[in-house]
Amino acid sequence: MIKEKILVIGACGQIGVELTLELRRIYGGSQVVASDLREENELLKGTGPYVSLDVMNKEMLHVQVIRQNVTQIYLLAAILSATGEKNPNLAWSLNMQSLLNVLEIARDEQVKKVYWPSSIAVFGPTSPRVLCPQHTIIEPITVYGISKYAGEFWCNYYHHRYGLDVRSLRYPGLISYKSEPGGGTTDYAVEIFYDALSENRYDCFLKEDTFLPMMYMPDAIRATVELMEAEEKNITVRTSYNIAAMSFSPSEIGAEIKKHLPGFEITYQPDYRQTIAESWPQSIDDRIARNDWHWKPAYDLAGMTVDMLKYMKPAIEARNRKNGKVH
Repeated sequence: MIKEKILVIGACGQIGVELTLELRRIYGGSQVVASDLREENELLKGTGPYVSLDVMNKEMLHVQVIRQNVTQIYLLAAILSATGEKNPNLAWSLNMQSLLNVLEIARDEQVKKVYWPSSIAVFGPTSPRVLCPQHTIIEPITVYGISKYAGEFWCNYYHHRYGLDVRSLRYPGLISYKSEPGGGTTDYAVEIFYDALSENRYDCFLKEDTFLPMMYMPDAIRATVELMEAEEKNITVRTSYNIAAMSFSPSEIGAEIKKHLPGFEITYQPDYRQTIAESWPQSIDDRIARNDWHWKPAYDLAGMTVDMLKYMKPAIEARNRKNGKVH
């Protein structure tokens, strides 16, 4: 049996840190090579090999895949929705060319599996708002969504044309206490915990009744691993799978936090991200993922809130002491 050698590109991002740590737990630290343009994340240091890598430099990437005898590639590098709207050309260039570089090299070097995340950003105002199905009208209005939808078809193409085993998930908004958000429209659901614990208040950039699909990071990491470990014969979607866990509004998560922090207050100052949020579905139908590889979330809003407050509180208190703040 050939030992897996995994390359994670974008390992220092919001998903990358936790996914890299989980892959190292499963496959062994030395078998998972973390890479990014940024300095190595503190949580990754000492857990396995790290290389500085620009995914846009195809030759450099190709050398690493050969040198490391890579059998699986996880491509997580991307410019997200809100950040992408500030520089659409850069977002399109990075999100598309990075994927094409990986797909070409994976084909040439006969890499066994490739993982590339898509997003609910592929959906648009004409997509069904409630329980948005796997196969539906898809007309994204952000460059991030456009790039993800185009990327889904490149993944599908390389699978059908070249037999490359590419797998993908359409992530909803992701919530994590281990790494900072990366410039997405759903970032408020992470920021709210930071501000609740440090300031006991939060000024939200979305309207109070804006419902969006969300997922706690442990569920997202588990879904990714379960998809990649599923038998190839069970994978029926080669664009990207819908997955879902929970849907809530800023007022609902605010009320949930208030149960634990009675003095917490939330105010609303919607900005340009409101338009993006309103173009996305309020909830997602993920029955195909549940049927194909038995996906099932473990966390709801109440369980996630307890967990987030528990694990973020020590870090926030330490930061406040460092900055001379005492609550």
